Amino acid sequence: MAEGVAVWIHVTPRARVETLGGVHGDALRVAVRSPPVDGAANAAVASALAAALGVPRESVTLAAGSRGRRKRVHIRGDPVALETRLRGLASAAGVR
Repeated sequence: MAEGVAVWIHVTPRARVETLGGVHGDALRVAVRSPPVDGAANAAVASALAAALGVPRESVTLAAGSRGRRKRVHIRGDPVALETRLRGLASAAGVR
């Protein structure tokens, strides 16, 4: 596995408002407007995570859970910086 971090996320597709932050059990909450059809929600999740973490979209890959709400994603980059940003997102109530 390339340098970076892996994290569990809980996705809400077809959300009214796209948000990223807070937790659902042990997973980071991610809400996207895209429907869970033909990978649209997965692509939106990767884009939202990349933007929130300040990494290129190509640095976010789906490791598990392509068809469910609970997914494991791998984010390439500096692990210390990524973990710090992820902790901040997890403690947030939901960032637009």
